[in-house]
Amino acid sequence: MILYNITFSVANEITEDFVSWMKNTHIPEIFATGLFTDHKFYRLLNSPDDSTTNFSIQFFAENTNKLIEYENRFANALRTQTVQRYGEKALAFRTLLESI
Repeated sequence: MILYNITFSVANEITEDFVSWMKNTHIPEIFATGLFTDHKFYRLLNSPDDSTTNFSIQFFAENTNKLIEYENRFANALRTQTVQRYGEKALAFRTLLESI
């Protein structure tokens, strides 16, 4: 099992809109690719900066081939949507983890 984790640092003034858009639009669009088996959405409780809130969105894939397919077919367009909507107010970094 592969965990594709996206961590966002979100400016507090857009947090409510960000959460709503993620839950109702963006996460469903990623999950609709059919390449992930499950997903989770978390708010980090220990943020080092009072002006931002951090979120972790986790997508679970059966194997790396599914993740490679996601990256090749869907990732750029979906990432562009987030950047166009929020710009520098929602910065992301991505990590991959493998279940042992």
